[in-house]
Formats: sequence, structure tokens, C-alpha cells
Amino acid sequence: MLGTCTNELAIDLGTANTIIISDGEIAVNEPSVVALDTHSEKMIAVGEEAKRMYEKTNNKIRVIRPLRDGVIADFNACEQMMRGLIKKVHSGKRLFSPSLRMVIGVPSGSTEVELRAVRDSAEHAGGRDVFLLYEPMAAAIGIGIDVNAPEGNMIVDIGGGTTEIAVISLGGIVSNNSIKMAGDDFTSDIQEYMSRQHNVRVSERMAERIKINVGAALTDLPNPPKDYLIHGPNRITTMPMEVPVCYQEIAHCLETSIAKIEQAVVNALANTPPELYADIVKNGIYLTGGGALLRGLDKRLSDKINIPFHVAEDPLLCVAKGTGIALKNVENFTFLMR
Repeated sequence: MLGTCTNELAIDLGTANTIIISDGEIAVNEPSVVALDTHSEKMIAVGEEAKRMYEKTNNKIRVIRPLRDGVIADFNACEQMMRGLIKKVHSGKRLFSPSLRMVIGVPSGSTEVELRAVRDSAEHAGGRDVFLLYEPMAAAIGIGIDVNAPEGNMIVDIGGGTTEIAVISLGGIVSNNSIKMAGDDFTSDIQEYMSRQHNVRVSERMAERIKINVGAALTDLPNPPKDYLIHGPNRITTMPMEVPVCYQEIAHCLETSIAKIEQAVVNALANTPPELYADIVKNGIYLTGGGALLRGLDKRLSDKINIPFHVAEDPLLCVAKGTGIALKNVENFTFLMR
């Protein structure tokens, strides 16, 4: 074995963001977006740079989000994106490409076909030794839970495309519930609401900014965010409009989507064996992923379900940190899939 040139990467391949960890450090944290030349299918830009082009292109450039609902929707684009992002890790280090060992986080509801697609993409992007790890498991490791202990822990990971709810004990997922209702759905709810309620057309990116600035799960917050001012064309007259958006409106417009996540948590608890259920009530339930940043979500869920919910520290990075730790412990973590 040429130990000198094996490089190890841990990848959280997300619908919204892709995070790559190399040598225990976050080397890349960029949007999962790639811009391709329409004719040659060559990559023009990837990550942050490609996201800036999103919804602003001409017919020579296609800007794609290769993952939808946590699943690879565009295989070629995904491969190019992974290549581009992996290149960013090694920019200027070496001329020849090292053999890469990779651990990649995947949604726990993935089918065999979807897992194969991720593995193929990784191998085409230069991975020699590819391990897959279910995201809730990765998130639990990233939070610092001892996943091999005989104790039940519940993780609710609200990402961009899927919400993963899993009960973990003894290094395995005991019950899991993966629903396609997550951050992207919140964004489209906001788009639809702004159009219906204020007659203003907003782009996906603008809706995302509204979500980040005034997104909430409760209409009554102890320290509310300031109203967010948006500019856009009137849907009917196309004249420019200026609309202040307050967090209460957004809490109302996300109501249905959040209720679905609530219900999914309740369903997952219903399928949990009583011994593990008792552990979960004692330990509380952990919220991770970008959706965990929605103001008041932890309180809303705690009040509704009567079990304390804790927002993990750095919820956006939990899965990535967990894949990074798994990469260092490939031998001890028997639940990694080859």
C-alpha cells in the first residue's frame, strides 16, 4: 500500500449544501449547485459561484441542483459537481490524483438504486474505497452521542430535501421514517404564499432569504426577528413592489408543512419499542439540519409531543462532522455500508 497518497474525504452530499471534510477540517462548504455549458455539458462553475448564477442564466448556461428530495435527480450533473468540489479540496496540493477513501452521508430512506447512484457518482469522481453512512446515524455521531451504546436516541434531521427521523441504539437504526418534506418545501410554501397573499412574485432564492431572515414555527416568539423588506414585481401589473414580511406570516404559511413533520415524529415514536421510548423521553430528541434553525421549532415540537427537543449545536454541520468521525473509525463502525 502506498500510504503516502491515500487521501480521505468525508462528504455530506446534501440537497441544499455539500460539505467535505479533509484531515478533520471542513475543507468545502458550498451549495449543491453546478453550472454546465448547455452544448458541451462541461462544467462552468460549481458551489457558491454557480449559486450566484441560479435563476439568472441565459440559454447557453444551465444551472442545476443535481439533488432533489435527497436523491440524485441528474446523474451527470451530480458527478461533475462532486468532481468540482473535490478539486477545491486539493487545489494546488498535488499533480496526480490520489486514491480516495470516502465516507458519504445518504438519506436513511434511500432505495438500493439510489444508494448505487451515490456510490457510482463517488467512484466516477475519484473515490476508490467508498463507504455510505445513513444521515441520522452520521448526525448522531456528529452530536457526540455514543451510537454503539445500548440506549435509545432519536434524531430528527430536517435537511433541504428530506426530513429523517430515526431511533438509534446499539449501532443500528431501530425505526426510521424519512419524509420528503423539508427546507425546500418551506421555501416553496413561502413563494406560493407571497404570490397569493401579497401578489408579489419572488424567486426561489428570495424565498430562501425570507426563510432565513424571518422564518418561524411559532406565531409568538420571545425575541422576534425584525420584518424583512422584499422587492419584486407585482404578479398582475408587473410594477415594482416593496413588501415588509413579518415572522408571524411565515409561521402561518409554514403551518401545514411543519404539521407534517410533527406527525412523522409521532409516527416514528409509535413504532419505537417501549424500552427505547423510555430512553428517548429521558434524553430528549435532537434536532439537526438546516430546518432546526427555524425559530421556535424546538419549543413547538416540545409542547406538542411532551418530550424535550434540543437543537444540536451547529445543526448544519452535524452530519458532516459525523461522517468525518466515521472516516477515522471505519474499523470500529460496523454499520458503514460498502
